[in-house]
Amino acid sequence: MKADDEHARGAGDGDILGEHDTSVLSGRTNEELAATGTIRADHAARERVASKRRSKPKAPTAPPGRKGILPPFVEPALATLVQAAPSGKDWLFEIKHDGYRMQARIDGGKVKLSTRSGLDWTAKFKPIAQALKALKLPSALVDGEIVVETASGVSSFSALQQALTTGEIGQAVFYAFDLLYLDGRDLRALALTERKALLQQALDDAGPTSRVRFSEHLDADGDAMARHACRLGLEGIIAKKASAPYRSGRSDHWRKVKCTSSQEFVIAGYMPSTSAPRAVGSLILGVYDGEDLVHVGRVGTGFTNAVSRALWTQLDPLRAEAAPFREALPPLAKRNAKWVEPKLVCEATLRGWTADGQVRHASFKTLRPNVDPQAVIRGDASRPSRSRSKTGTASDVRLTHPDRVMWDDVGLTKQGLFAFYAEIADHILPHIVDRPLSLLRCPDGIGSCFYQKHGWAGMDARHIHTAKAGSENVVVIRDRDGLLALVQSSVLEIHPWGATADEPDKPDRLVFDLDPGEGVGWEQLVTGANEVRERLHALGFAAFVKTTGGKGLHVVVPIEPKAGWDEAKTFSKRLATEMAKDCSDLYVATVAKAARPGRIYVDYLRNQRGATAVSAFSTRARPGAPVSVPVTWNELPSLGSGDRFTVDTLANRLGAMRGDPWTAFSGAARPLDDGRAVRRRPAEAR
Repeated sequence: MKADDEHARGAGDGDILGEHDTSVLSGRTNEELAATGTIRADHAARERVASKRRSKPKAPTAPPGRKGILPPFVEPALATLVQAAPSGKDWLFEIKHDGYRMQARIDGGKVKLSTRSGLDWTAKFKPIAQALKALKLPSALVDGEIVVETASGVSSFSALQQALTTGEIGQAVFYAFDLLYLDGRDLRALALTERKALLQQALDDAGPTSRVRFSEHLDADGDAMARHACRLGLEGIIAKKASAPYRSGRSDHWRKVKCTSSQEFVIAGYMPSTSAPRAVGSLILGVYDGEDLVHVGRVGTGFTNAVSRALWTQLDPLRAEAAPFREALPPLAKRNAKWVEPKLVCEATLRGWTADGQVRHASFKTLRPNVDPQAVIRGDASRPSRSRSKTGTASDVRLTHPDRVMWDDVGLTKQGLFAFYAEIADHILPHIVDRPLSLLRCPDGIGSCFYQKHGWAGMDARHIHTAKAGSENVVVIRDRDGLLALVQSSVLEIHPWGATADEPDKPDRLVFDLDPGEGVGWEQLVTGANEVRERLHALGFAAFVKTTGGKGLHVVVPIEPKAGWDEAKTFSKRLATEMAKDCSDLYVATVAKAARPGRIYVDYLRNQRGATAVSAFSTRARPGAPVSVPVTWNELPSLGSGDRFTVDTLANRLGAMRGDPWTAFSGAARPLDDGRAVRRRPAEAR
């Protein structure tokens, strides 16, 4: 308890530092000390740093903020989770980064990076500390986030964790979004807009290749920005009150709208891995309701092989005889379970909750060692998803080794892939049902793959079928269970023919595969896709575009199944060849790789009998678990890469979409012989 004594000063009293400005040690004022050349060591260090700064900040008419001592650490401001972005003129909106919150303290050339809880992580991110030191700021306290971004510019928490595990953090960058202290002035009482303006000015010396970046903001429609962020596969947005001071702790001045709901859970036990010894297959989760721990289900994906083993090492010493839950569990929920003392907390993403209070489609994200298990309760605020499959969730397909890791870099297991396809089945099935399929099977995950075009021993004949395509035996599926049976067979890529199994010699779509050569950027690739589109439109055909999940793009053309494969190949070859002739410095239509650097290979060979192209909404057996996704022509320039969307982000995109980019695909089919002859375009039209 505190009480005022005779030295207490009232609200109207003057500043004691202004009235008593002499040093307790020397009895002299700062001015007297400066006149004799005496200066504090830390102040001298700051002056040396300031003298080396390339760009000098503009002197304000009045010093911003109030004079104060550089704090050793400030409890960070935290955002409140909400379902919708606020409206009004007093709000700014920033992209929500998916990384580690970090506070950078700069003092006379010395930099310290502190986590949200105050832990010193400078040694973990030395390149970031060096980049901050290079800014030559005398003293500052900067709030931000350290992330690792994919090729398309999306921050990836799993990539950041992997970088920390391996020590290869060369791709990490620091996004600065607030400035709490600068050059002897405490800025926390200033409005956010003033602090961000000072921050942007302080980062003037950060060049385009710097690891330190200013976190931009918009003051536009927050709900539209949140929807757009989810469509692009981002984490979400943060809404911040423009006129508000910096307030430590959680407040309503900062609000977050997340594309994917995440929640902290108490780890109550685990299921041992069925595919690796001394490893965790899934975690048994709980949340507190008062004094009682309530069972809310399991999370069985999101672990890399290394994380799975590390979790076992941490959990095994905590083994307990009985489950720590308030109520007894049904036999199926506790079969093979290993119970532990409820001392560890993890964070997991989830799509929502079932009617009986169990997590739906949860994926492990990280351990939260600084969170008190007793404080973990259920949180319900999340952005609603509209991507759930309309075909239902029940299936008689059973997985063997559901905890087998198929993409080790992101920890995606067979169970996680099963849940992904169960959720987006309505989107992929129209592209693969009753078509001959070429399947990429990877029994032990990516790196152990082979193509399968015919039936195989052990194939689930209830759901995966063989059929005749002329004289050839092919594999087909007919429904959602067939799709899920492919997961059980470790199929990581699905490549359909451009014709149905009933009419295998009458293609109903053409695919132009644009493969960028070395040195070709995204902007050039988008230009190439639009070139194909314009030429097709000139011939009377509709053109639709999708990412490939790799580097390239697919331009897909619906046609009526009347012409044969010879006509399809002739048509597509002629268009690709004419593009290469018209712009030989941009396009090539030959397979030879020596001709591709700096050019786009317009691959027309997908349009012949037996050839395939990866299906829309199929995963790819590549790092990050990318997905081939139909997109609109308007959004194409903003994607940045053909592997923009992943298993982790696709459901968010589908939930935020107001329509299907390919909704007119089937109705746009034209007979192939309706197209006029492909002629070289006049030079002025290029």
